[in-house]
Amino acid sequence: MHNNNKQHAITEIEAFGVEQIPDSERSAKPFDLFRIIFGGANTFATAFLGSFPVIFGLSFQAGAWAILLGVLVGSIILAPMGLFGPLNGTNNAVSSGAHFGVHGRIVGSFLSLLTAIAFFSLSVWSSGDALVGGAKRLVGLPETDLSLGLAYGLFASLVLIVCIYGFRFMLWVNKVAVIGASALFLLGIVAFAGPFDASYAGSVQLGQPGFWAAFIGAALLAMSNPVSFGAFLGDWARYIPRQTSPARIMLAVIGAQAATLVPFFFGLITATIVATLAPDYIANYNYVGGLLAVSPGWFFLPVCLIAVIGGMSTGSTSLYGTGLDMSSVFPRLLSRVKATVMIGLLSIAFIFIGRFAFNLVQSVSTFAVLIITCTSPWMVIMILGLLVRRGFYRPDDLQVFTRGQRGGAYWFHGGWNWRGMGAWIPSAVIGLCFVNLPGQFVGPLGELAGGIDISLPVTLGLAAVLYLLLLVLFPEPAEVYGPQGPRWIKAGASDPQPVIQDSPEAA
Repeated sequence: MHNNNKQHAITEIEAFGVEQIPDSERSAKPFDLFRIIFGGANTFATAFLGSFPVIFGLSFQAGAWAILLGVLVGSIILAPMGLFGPLNGTNNAVSSGAHFGVHGRIVGSFLSLLTAIAFFSLSVWSSGDALVGGAKRLVGLPETDLSLGLAYGLFASLVLIVCIYGFRFMLWVNKVAVIGASALFLLGIVAFAGPFDASYAGSVQLGQPGFWAAFIGAALLAMSNPVSFGAFLGDWARYIPRQTSPARIMLAVIGAQAATLVPFFFGLITATIVATLAPDYIANYNYVGGLLAVSPGWFFLPVCLIAVIGGMSTGSTSLYGTGLDMSSVFPRLLSRVKATVMIGLLSIAFIFIGRFAFNLVQSVSTFAVLIITCTSPWMVIMILGLLVRRGFYRPDDLQVFTRGQRGGAYWFHGGWNWRGMGAWIPSAVIGLCFVNLPGQFVGPLGELAGGIDISLPVTLGLAAVLYLLLLVLFPEPAEVYGPQGPRWIKAGASDPQPVIQDSPEAA
């Protein structure tokens, strides 16, 4: 963190919620955003995604190209989502009120809530399993429900504490994660250099039936990792000064995702070794167990450290934004700290019930993919709205809902903008219909592309076409645009909505 803000210690509980961050408090830099994004993805959860090309039967080379393609495309889509925080001084869900209406922004809040719970749970489960498995091999710790439960509880509680303290503490944790986890993953290159074979052929070759389905499926899973950050970038970028160059912010986002190739390729490389030496683990989707089975003894301690560091960083980046969002949905009832505690406790309960009562680990993985399918068109609408409006926003009018008021530039029709909603709803529904996750979830249109999952391209393209078409057919009022007017389309007639207090109690 920049030294201009030293008066705020990392152990001082963050006071700000979703209200606009004052300019005097914005001392973060694009590099801070880089650290949080990369730290949150520099974990076993990302390595597990890197193992999927091998699970799908691809060769090492085909898997590498699938990962590179997915991360590149996902990063380009994600990058503009980092601009809303500096422009409006608030999180992306509140900023989405400019395009969905000040009530319609609730869509973004609940999408981020569901995404956060899913990825928080996956992070705690994968890190807890790795920690206990490593400790079993290292010191003989029994791998029982009790030891797993203690590991899950430890991770979840530590993450909740970090999130309660807020942005600065989380930034410090991710600073450690960037350095520590990266060094440990690179150390894995030494650990597995001997048995690794870059000519690993897999079971599905180019030209054989099923190759392109496996390749595109692996690329889309890799792409889902950067896309999953879309709803959360504003949580951290709101501390960046508004005059910061947009290019620097977007480069920080793209650079952070490029850096995730370290855990991605760690997962890919080690998965080829597991598939060769212990193929039953790959067949059962148990990448972490397979990794521990083929690791040299001296690497068990680094595995445990990666589990601890990764669980803390990924969990905190997910849970922090959720508490922030829920405090904005129920501003009269919940502060950021209260909302974080409530969501954190519910998430911890979900982790234990899902793991020990219903065995929902694989189901939550599927659920995460489905949520990303719904989040992607929301992101497209936000980005196109940013371009059409030339980056012009009225930050004060975005806070109408939070303050218990009505009116303002983004009131539209009772607080809902049916241009954004009208593009998002059909795009998300049709995208879900094209999802094809064999053995987990196959939508009613999932087989139309020969078994290839084309849900993300369909939902992204449809959202773009529908949103621009609705803006042309039903022009937005002139006051949502800046002095230069809209790009590509025409503005509608001015329709000023005075801001009034919703009720005396809200004052």
